[in-house]
Amino acid sequence: MHVQHNSAARRHDYAVVFAALGDETRLSLVNKLIKGHPRSISQLTEGTRLTRQAVTKHLRVLEDAGIVHSMRSGRESIYELDSKPFKGMQEYLEFVSGQWDKALAKLKAFVEE
Repeated sequence: MHVQHNSAARRHDYAVVFAALGDETRLSLVNKLIKGHPRSISQLTEGTRLTRQAVTKHLRVLEDAGIVHSMRSGRESIYELDSKPFKGMQEYLEFVSGQWDKALAKLKAFVEE
């Protein structure tokens, strides 16, 4: 199935994910969650100089972008990575790569004429 990558809504979704991942701290949090184990804010703060409030702020950005989701466990929020946005981003990057390949092939043909 071909995914329409040029719709305004789709571009907005991609921009939100790229923006959320465009921060070193958020990338670090994603890296901790990528192992597949849900983690609490305390666990995600461990080994960093960040406060719980700072980690919570970054997790909120990731959650708003659909990259993580949270659930309550007693008094603690537990966060888990959601792979769906990454699958969409992979499709998008493959689409863009294909467009670049076509453009470069046209340029090469033009230059070699």
